[in-house]
Amino acid sequence: MNLKSQFEQLCSPFTEDQQLIGNLWKEIETRYSEKGRHYHNLLHLENMFKELDAMKMNISDFTALSFSVFYHDVIYDATSKANEEKSAAKAEKRLTELHINQDKILLISAQILATKSHQRSDDEDTNYLLDADLSVLGKDFKTYSEYTQNIRKEYSIYPDFLYKPGRKKVLKHFLELESIFKTEYFKEKYEAQAKENIAAELQLL
Repeated sequence: MNLKSQFEQLCSPFTEDQQLIGNLWKEIETRYSEKGRHYHNLLHLENMFKELDAMKMNISDFTALSFSVFYHDVIYDATSKANEEKSAAKAEKRLTELHINQDKILLISAQILATKSHQRSDDEDTNYLLDADLSVLGKDFKTYSEYTQNIRKEYSIYPDFLYKPGRKKVLKHFLELESIFKTEYFKEKYEAQAKENIAAELQLL
């Protein structure tokens, strides 16, 4: 199913206002298609949903998690340190328009904020979101290399002497975690390859 119909289906239990749903989708599509986005785009969302759909039975609230995927990078500016906060605030505003229950909105907002530090959560659904978000780290090296090139393009305003130390810091942070992936499912699937990929990228920086 394409993202647009998936989003429409997700919203339909909450409102009959087709125009509202259309406007919300348009905003998501426009944001994720912005000119500077080479990785944090609609393809990133598609890939996350592919990962999560494959193990949907492990997720307790797939509706909330789906909204979190759609909104987690809705605001993305490579020069900003507050993308997650802004994305969470945007999600809260839009989901209130859909008249979604306040507890669910707070859960979604918390899940989006968790993508900032990628720390293990007490909420297992949140851990699945974090793992799906990072699943590209554990793909084959060709896919991983394409990802690193796209991230570099997103940060093209920074010259190498600024970009490389920053990137190294991020990668070393991942390697210092007890494990990159928080759930058994993703750990088994991607952990070993992710560590190899990151070590290989560090060699190249």
